[in-house]
Amino acid sequence: MSELNKYSKILTQDPTQPAAQAMLYGVGFTPEDMNKAQVGIASMGYDGNTCNMHLNGLAALVKKSVWEEDMVGLVFNTIGVSDGMSNGTPGMRYSLASRDIIADSIETVMGCQYYDGLITVPGCDKNMPGSIIAMARLNRPSIMLYGGSIHPGRYQGKDLNIISAFEALGQKIAGTLNEEDFQGIIRHACPSAGACGGMYTANTMSSAIEALGMSLPYSSSNPALSREKEQECADAGKAIRNLLEKNILPSDIMTADAFHNAIVTLMVLGGSTNAVLHFIAIGRAIGVEITPDTFQKVSDITPVLADLKPSGKYLMEDLHNIGGVPAVMKYLLKKGMIHGHCLTVTGKTIAENLADAQDLNFEEQDIIVPIERPIKETGHLQILYGNIAEKGSVAKISGKEGEQFEGPARVFEGEYDLIDGISSGKVHAGDVVIIRHVGPKGAPGMPEMLKPTSAIFGAGLGASVAMVTDGRFSGGTHGFVVGHVTPEAWEGGNIALIKENDIIRIDATKNEINVLISDEELQERKRNWKQPPVPVTKGALYKYHKSVQDASKGCVTDE
Repeated sequence: MSELNKYSKILTQDPTQPAAQAMLYGVGFTPEDMNKAQVGIASMGYDGNTCNMHLNGLAALVKKSVWEEDMVGLVFNTIGVSDGMSNGTPGMRYSLASRDIIADSIETVMGCQYYDGLITVPGCDKNMPGSIIAMARLNRPSIMLYGGSIHPGRYQGKDLNIISAFEALGQKIAGTLNEEDFQGIIRHACPSAGACGGMYTANTMSSAIEALGMSLPYSSSNPALSREKEQECADAGKAIRNLLEKNILPSDIMTADAFHNAIVTLMVLGGSTNAVLHFIAIGRAIGVEITPDTFQKVSDITPVLADLKPSGKYLMEDLHNIGGVPAVMKYLLKKGMIHGHCLTVTGKTIAENLADAQDLNFEEQDIIVPIERPIKETGHLQILYGNIAEKGSVAKISGKEGEQFEGPARVFEGEYDLIDGISSGKVHAGDVVIIRHVGPKGAPGMPEMLKPTSAIFGAGLGASVAMVTDGRFSGGTHGFVVGHVTPEAWEGGNIALIKENDIIRIDATKNEINVLISDEELQERKRNWKQPPVPVTKGALYKYHKSVQDASKGCVTDE
């Protein structure tokens, strides 16, 4: 096994490392184990979040499969935070920051312990890009095993998910939902373990990472509590041994063509705006240039084919039942939309993996529609530029809201200000809601604006209001929304200069977003602008504020 234990033998075979060897004997190693490859199994499991509560159990199954392949499996843990629980609170500032803490901590353990291979077991949104960024930095044989989606909740005969709880708040504010039904929805929305069930950020990233080649086939759609997920764990040991034997590295898998496959797949599935940030960051970690314009080029030629929540009606479990992401990718490969030659963690190519995948039957299901009658002819993710977003912004345009919007600005300094504005009737149909000072540095942490968008929909204004922010949007967000405005308000971006009742024009057909005032007026406002104080002065968020790059660079923290 000399080739398999390339890194671990630095500690186990070097006679000048007696302390390391003594400690490994102390954890239960035998002399035979000292000659085996060591695989680090990074679990993001913890008790306090449905997305992650089962992950330590999955990690134990993965560990068993590694030992069964005559290797040493060693579980370690890294953090997770719940986006669903923290949305709408100051805690949401830690969400995006957690992605980089996860990457840093996995890199740290793997680098220090000299593990030969890596399997990560993520659940909630930032767990997955954090895992893949770490794999890119380490460039050792690696597999991501997604924890899987939650089963739908049920109340009064209707399927529920986490977004149902947020929209119920808006209905309650609007007076269209009584307290009993409000509580009924909350108590039944999340019935078990698993990540949010729609094509929100967790399932967007898991699907795209499977298409990238860094997960085993079906990983993204196997439900959290299913025999299929357990079998995936059982298969992980053999898969990582194969990668070690063949020395297949993340850099062999995460090529420019593989990123194309991932972006096409997430576009077809109607995935989250957050994928733009995350794939830019993953690209920078592995050395492949991914920019916002990369997404626009794919969006221009890629239709939306999936009728999945939040803008559609189906959940990930429904997609699983018709063949999962491999069935979708097989169709895309037949249509010449993705590259079949790309290598994957199976040791085989995309085309080889898909050879036996189920074919989509368009007569028996309408979750995925044929390319001849798409839900939207081009991609729903649009990169907009203009005097509000000189370095770009990301719009999520499903097509149901139209592709152009013009209206007066309603300016709010953060999301809590907006919730008060909704309650007081400040926001009206036709308005463009501006939420600013919630960017990577300004919040800090670039929190998601799920509570505001859900409250607006719940209040009956969703189809008639646009929203623009230097923060992010949840994968569960739908409506006419533009986020990731760069430069952000805290750094003097022009979003900071917008005044109440300024006319805002958003045109997704021209990829433009502008405030309709003269250049002279804009420059005058800029001369009078003063940068706000640093929003935090110590701790993790202060370090994030000092190190984070802007959204156009993926909000990375190591450059």
